[in-house]
Amino acid sequence: MRSVVVSKRAAKTLLRMPANAAARIRAKIFQYAKDPASLANNVVKLQGREGYRLRVGDWRVIFADDGRVMFIERIGPRGGVYDQES
Repeated sequence: MRSVVVSKRAAKTLLRMPANAAARIRAKIFQYAKDPASLANNVVKLQGREGYRLRVGDWRVIFADDGRVMFIERIGPRGGVYDQES
């Protein structure tokens, strides 16, 4: 199983979103960390930059994965989460 590290920005987003959506996103993140093949159809490599995208309903999780550590960079609604601003 991969270690999961969450950025300050992503953690803040999780705290501010509805509790049921946050719980669903957390469950999917840990499911991917445990068994990446189980969510293969919901994970796509980003084009034009490093990282991957995990789709959880209308929410997107942008993360980096080196095989040992999964670093969650951003979490947001589809569309707006892809903007490059830090």
